[in-house]
Amino acid sequence: MAKTKQGINQSAKQSIRKGFLFFEIIVALFVATLLISNVASSKIVQLGFLVFDGGTLLFPLAYIFGDVLTEVYGYAKARQVIWMGFGASVLMVAFFYIVQVLPSAQGWDNQAAFELILGVTPRIVLASMIAYLAGSFTNSFIMARMKILTKGKALWKRTIGSTIAGELVDTIIFCSIAFFGTIPATLIIGVIISNYIFKVGVEVLFTPITYKVTGFLKEKEQVDIFDKTTNFNPLKF
Repeated sequence: MAKTKQGINQSAKQSIRKGFLFFEIIVALFVATLLISNVASSKIVQLGFLVFDGGTLLFPLAYIFGDVLTEVYGYAKARQVIWMGFGASVLMVAFFYIVQVLPSAQGWDNQAAFELILGVTPRIVLASMIAYLAGSFTNSFIMARMKILTKGKALWKRTIGSTIAGELVDTIIFCSIAFFGTIPATLIIGVIISNYIFKVGVEVLFTPITYKVTGFLKEKEQVDIFDKTTNFNPLKF
């Protein structure tokens, strides 16, 4: 994009002041992907030699949306969205738990099935929440820092590099907390490896689309944030 640095900064200020055109759409897609993935994770699937939870089919898109948010709108905006996703997940889990413990209507005999698929298991919830925050913030931080180091060039290095780190943190934390002591260690390792290969592979395959989406958003929003003075504290709002 043929813009001077001054023009980009000025455009960023104007966009922030007037509001973004597509930011809310990206947020909605990010949160929807996160929630759907959490529900789908109740089933373990196998594709060829890869064994992973069903949510893994969709969850990599959350990291792609995270890359887009950080690349276009900056780490501070991405941080807000990460916490929005966390809040939505907490709300979903709380509501499922309330429904789970409420008395079943007479003649409705699917309580066991509901608990099996949507029931709240504290250990799984804890694993999911910790892994989500650690992985998402790792991904966003590395994405933002690499953008400065590469001077905004070679987007593929940032998207793939940040995903390699973020997904590794996410996958190891989740599988370790969720499954340690409940299934054989060899199966846990297999799930970690399968999940990791699949998630990073999706990021690589979607790189051309990520290029098009970020380019489109930067042009339409007239913004391209470089986090040179950003406070990267994940708890700062």
